[in-house]
Amino acid sequence: MLRLKPYLGFLGAILFACCLAGVAIFAIRSGQLATINPYPTAIVQVIPAPTLTPSPQPTFTPSAVDGFPESPSANFSGEEIQIGDSVQIYGTQGDGLRLRASPGLDGKILFLAYEGEIFRVEDGPQDASGYRWWYLVAPYDINVYGWAAANFLKVVEGGN
Repeated sequence: MLRLKPYLGFLGAILFACCLAGVAIFAIRSGQLATINPYPTAIVQVIPAPTLTPSPQPTFTPSAVDGFPESPSANFSGEEIQIGDSVQIYGTQGDGLRLRASPGLDGKILFLAYEGEIFRVEDGPQDASGYRWWYLVAPYDINVYGWAAANFLKVVEGGN
């Protein structure tokens, strides 16, 4: 009997491994371990991007040269523009106002100012091509500047 004692520990380990393997096989066949996933699957819900709702676009009715009305009218605001005033682009029916390198319709177009944009008057007035022109600079960027016809400018209250 003395000779079996060293082998009893080894036989016990083998018996324990067999029991453990039997339990694992039973668990797999019964489906208990099959449902356990150490790496869960991500669920992604795709949300479609919003679509642009078309809005009615203004129709362009060409009048005189370069989008200006045929007869220049007085300043829309009823106030006289002065150097240092803040003015707003106004009355272009959404077409915007061209800021030019020099006063007059033949001046090179530098920038298209949108309806409602605010500018600061830095120079003027000068009369050319039948219009009164003012030199405007954008308050947000000194690189946006040019001459604009007074017919499409209105003084902003408290803009001084």
